[in-house]
Amino acid sequence: MSDLVFKSAVELAQMIRDRHISAIELLDAHLEQIAQHNSKLNAICTLDEENARIRAKQADEALARGENWGVLHGVPVTIKDIFETAGLRTTAGYIPLKDYIPQQDATAVVRLKAAGAIVLGKTNMAELAGDYQSTNSLFPRVNNPWNVEYTAGGSSGGSAAAVAAGLSPLDIGNDIAGSVRQPAHFCGVYGLKPTDRRISTAGMIPEVPGMPHCLRQMMTVGCFARSLDDLRLCFSLLAVADPRRPDVPPVPLDTPSGKSLPDLKIAWTEQWAEVPVASDIRTAMQQVIETLSQSGVQAHPLLPENFDVSDIFNLYSRVAAYINRYAQPADRYNLQRSLKLIFRTATQGDRKLRALGDFSRVLPELLNPSLKGYFEALTERDRFIAQLDTALDSWDVWITPVAATPAFTHRPNWNAIEVDGRAYPHGVANGAYTMPFNLSGHPVVVIPIGQTTNGLPIGMQIVGKRWKEMELLAIAQQLDAVIGKFQSPSGY
Repeated sequence: MSDLVFKSAVELAQMIRDRHISAIELLDAHLEQIAQHNSKLNAICTLDEENARIRAKQADEALARGENWGVLHGVPVTIKDIFETAGLRTTAGYIPLKDYIPQQDATAVVRLKAAGAIVLGKTNMAELAGDYQSTNSLFPRVNNPWNVEYTAGGSSGGSAAAVAAGLSPLDIGNDIAGSVRQPAHFCGVYGLKPTDRRISTAGMIPEVPGMPHCLRQMMTVGCFARSLDDLRLCFSLLAVADPRRPDVPPVPLDTPSGKSLPDLKIAWTEQWAEVPVASDIRTAMQQVIETLSQSGVQAHPLLPENFDVSDIFNLYSRVAAYINRYAQPADRYNLQRSLKLIFRTATQGDRKLRALGDFSRVLPELLNPSLKGYFEALTERDRFIAQLDTALDSWDVWITPVAATPAFTHRPNWNAIEVDGRAYPHGVANGAYTMPFNLSGHPVVVIPIGQTTNGLPIGMQIVGKRWKEMELLAIAQQLDAVIGKFQSPSGY
């Protein structure tokens, strides 16, 4: 294993510019890592070695002529298989798209290429981004690099596993219910979910090609990396207005306040009352609060007024049912997928917790959607956003768990998950801490904060103010310096 594969994208780009390594050498190091480890992880589902070699050679030749393509000149990256890539298969893990070769790149891919990045391949995922495990009918399931008997999470499990195992320094994914944050937590890497509509989603499935642009709320493009510097760089490249998505506002990058640790006011929540977290996560959160307090940070508990997890689940489910209803064809295949999910959420896990994540309540919206119901749901969402904005006004950031559980063993889709001897419905265990911030649209960074007693990673959410990602990342960098850094899994 080359040490190169665990350096940050920022470091690698600088090494190429300084001629300490060539783009070809860097590509070869990553291809060797992929050859050695991907067969047991299944993180990369489509490898584009031939074109990556051509592009790396061109990158070296360009540099020799004094040309600089951008801040990622010659750096290999991977792309979640939900983004269209011109000339390179894009499936979203969905059987009807198994042979789909797009004619153009998704806007996020365009931005990375424009900065000089080289697309190494596509990362594996849950079918149409619809599960908290990364399984589909086209490729083998994604395994967690910390323990292959455990899931890497979903829906962007391949992205998180590839970055954690040194197969790629940087990956982009999407997040509609935690698809960036939960895999980052499960695999021990850094993840960013920006503000709703902050980054263009043009060319991103699960809006199947040919279907209307339905996913106008709650779905965001996000980034995976092994450092906050890389998240900052990736976000700054992607957060640009796009003619293909006029609903993305031309908001300039915010300027961080430069507050020192003792000047920060941090709200924290150890767990939601309705959804207790696993004891290892609770212990890790308590240690974080203690460490921050010892560092002079003003940290205080917070549970915003009217923050009812059951109501949040219900409202999220209603909005999601409407926006997903027309994102895929209304055929037998997709109807069966939806009904199977509803049945499992209505029958799995502890009875009291089951009511939180029971998607059967959205059957009317799914089977007989109405404009009136859709606008009523959006109006309720507006109220929730305003309430959370008000609650966060007095704080710089809010820290919470990412999920009720660390990575769990592989199991059939949407089966219950055990948390300290109690059976949690799949969606509750994985989505109770992430869905609220898709509903509200607030930006969130996940950073690693420790490990469980059996050696699995634990992450933490840092929630910021809307449209203030650079401030959020700057604060996360300060917290990360006293809480802990990325650790690579053993054996890679």
